[in-house]
Amino acid sequence: MTDRRDFLKASLVVAAGVAVGKVPPVLAGTGGLPKGLIYTAEAQGKWAGKAKSHAPVVSIDGSKVTIKTNHPMTEPHFIVRHTLVSDNGEVIGAKTFSATDVKAVSVFELPAGKSARYASSFCNKHDFWVTEIGS
Repeated sequence: MTDRRDFLKASLVVAAGVAVGKVPPVLAGTGGLPKGLIYTAEAQGKWAGKAKSHAPVVSIDGSKVTIKTNHPMTEPHFIVRHTLVSDNGEVIGAKTFSATDVKAVSVFELPAGKSARYASSFCNKHDFWVTEIGS
């Protein structure tokens, strides 16, 4: 990507496709997640070894979903955002962080009849990480 705006636009397109269960044509044949754009604990790409501090960790207690990213929060390097997406592709919630936040932790309430499917964590230096819930 040529700049951060291009990356963020592409991330939104991919996240929307993942959320609704459709793989955008640009991702066809890649297993649904493009190399160099979205990272997971299983597919760390160029960020090999970074999953423990970048892939979101999800816990569910009843209808409460907690997303944690075990990452330091400092001015030059921090988690920017968490997003929680339901089974049917709806964004259940999103939380934006700043470098001055102590931890990257967000808590969301699942609406009745909804299930959480994906959690994402975006790092300002190490890109967009997704954890599939229940996988």
